[in-house]
Amino acid sequence: MRQGFVFSAAALALALVACGKQDKTGGSTTTPASEELMKTARGQFKVIPASWKDIPGTTATDDQIALGAMLYHDPRLSGSHALSCASCHNIGLGGGDDASTSIGHKWQQGGRNAPTVLNAVFNTAQFWDGRAKDLYEQAGGPMVNPIEMNSPKEHVAEQLKSIPGYAPLFAKAFPGAGDPVSIENAQKAIAAFETTLITPNAPFDQYLNGKADALTADQKAGLKLFIGKGCAACHNGINVGGGMYAKFGVMEAPGDKYRPAGDKGREGVTHNVSDEFAFKVPTLRNITLTAPYFHTGSVWDLSEAVRVMGKAQLGQQLSDDEVTKIVSFLGALQGDQPKVVVPILPASGPQTTRPVRN
Repeated sequence: MRQGFVFSAAALALALVACGKQDKTGGSTTTPASEELMKTARGQFKVIPASWKDIPGTTATDDQIALGAMLYHDPRLSGSHALSCASCHNIGLGGGDDASTSIGHKWQQGGRNAPTVLNAVFNTAQFWDGRAKDLYEQAGGPMVNPIEMNSPKEHVAEQLKSIPGYAPLFAKAFPGAGDPVSIENAQKAIAAFETTLITPNAPFDQYLNGKADALTADQKAGLKLFIGKGCAACHNGINVGGGMYAKFGVMEAPGDKYRPAGDKGREGVTHNVSDEFAFKVPTLRNITLTAPYFHTGSVWDLSEAVRVMGKAQLGQQLSDDEVTKIVSFLGALQGDQPKVVVPILPASGPQTTRPVRN
């Protein structure tokens, strides 16, 4: 959340009402004030589609998704055979790993908190600094990173080819390819699987769809504050974030605990001094499931995170009541979680490289 524009008096005067009254037919009705709040929200946010198949531009096939689910959970894509994509992006933990920074090869600590993989398909770019433009590029990064999975790029395809059961699965997922078992196709399959990891039907989505009583009175009050204070200047769109970069500390530097001086954020990618301490604005979808917060993973309490953002981005000391109501609204962003069956992986072959542990 940060101050990105000034709201008009009319926008700030959005009236708060409790849940819609019931009409004689049992349906939910709204007052003009609540309709105005809903109208304003619809202008800044979008509903997550009910199915990944409704995402514009999606070309994933069922065979690619099934293969991607295997690769996502296969630790043999790491040099130690101990780490997989699911290690840092555990779907049962909100798509993260419940750690400030992730543990990688030989117990090395990653430099930043692992962002959630849930709804990542809707982000404008991947990683905190946006160095990957999409899920395909992101999927290739951790596999070859020596701090993360530590599997040299040329080794990935060799490893997959050494596992006999993968050959027919790659051929089925990528028909017509001269050499279907490749790191490029592995990345495509993982990205296809990750495309399906969306969380529709959150109470907020229901509200945007016209169900006035999908949000409680406190959640509506929190939504009003979220918009009126300026949080929605950055946390907007379908992912309530993920669509832009913003400097962490627009109004006030948040301190080394939250923003270490050594991590310059997007400046490390663009080499542009104007991007110093700028990071991709994170999605707030399912935020109650994805502690700890910030790129440092330094905050475990959502109320503290809201207070820090109020000072650093808005230049405001939010009251306890305001924080409570905003946190209540953020709880309405939790949608239906993906139902994923952990796949049975094909057995290793005689040529499969053995784990490297030292």
